[in-house]
Amino acid sequence: MPKLNDTVFMPSVLTLIGIPGLESVQFWIGIPFCAMYIIALFGNSLLLVIIKSESSLHEPMYLFLAMLGATDIVLSTCILPKMLGIFWFHLPEIYFDACLLQMWLIHTFQCIESGILLAMALDRYVAICDPLRHASIFTHQLLTQIGVGVTLRAALLVAPCLILIKHRLKYYRTTVVSHSYCEHMAIVKLAAEDIRINKIYGLFVAFSVLGFDIIFITLSYIQIFISVFSLPQKEARLKAFNTCIAHICVFFEFYLLAFFSFFTHRFGFHIPPYVHILLSNLYLLVPPLLNPVVYGVKTKQIRDQVFKFFHSKDAS
Repeated sequence: MPKLNDTVFMPSVLTLIGIPGLESVQFWIGIPFCAMYIIALFGNSLLLVIIKSESSLHEPMYLFLAMLGATDIVLSTCILPKMLGIFWFHLPEIYFDACLLQMWLIHTFQCIESGILLAMALDRYVAICDPLRHASIFTHQLLTQIGVGVTLRAALLVAPCLILIKHRLKYYRTTVVSHSYCEHMAIVKLAAEDIRINKIYGLFVAFSVLGFDIIFITLSYIQIFISVFSLPQKEARLKAFNTCIAHICVFFEFYLLAFFSFFTHRFGFHIPPYVHILLSNLYLLVPPLLNPVVYGVKTKQIRDQVFKFFHSKDAS
């Protein structure tokens, strides 16, 4: 790892310090984070098992939910083991290439989750606004194509972030990353070279994925609300609206945390660093924790199957 003028050329190892300013209490912070991870892992795994085993749930709405659950499991698993290694076992070092891989996985699965939320909104739009054509439009073939398309979009858009870091940035001011996981801007800011292209491309990915998805999700729900409130019977309005409540809750939970994390990290210059890092961690941990809870509470079919699953276990 040669040095030149107090810079490091192509470091092989980086050091993640965890949460700057809260190093003395990181051990205790790791306890609720670990509990959130275990609950998220259990809740999403239970959803996957129930949806797979119950043929009546093999519908687009629940298959998209299964995709969301699988994405949440991978996303939280990408960060928690290493984070707890830092908090509990004082293992802050990570190989540079492993750090880039973690960065790519995290941002890829964030984009995949956003794409799945868009697909779920479009599914509800067709189901409510054009119910007679819903089954013919959202076929299993289309669901497969959506899953592949969402994954390819995320992987291909995020890959240049990794390539730009690996091949453009050779000299680094420090190898200490002021973060608890390998986030794009946290790595880019270590460089002692011009990082404008990296920052611009990072913003492009964020706005082209999140911006595009949010616009179309919002338009879908506007059309849904117009259709729902135009229904003549109150019972029909309530039934149609209830099918969307869980989606709306998850939508706000994911994107509000995303924008708080995104804007405080880039423009919140007067906000303490530990606030940035805590928001980033919560952004990746809270949705996987809450998604199965929200859908389990708000979706009757899933609630009934969960009750049936545990009741059959008790009976046996």
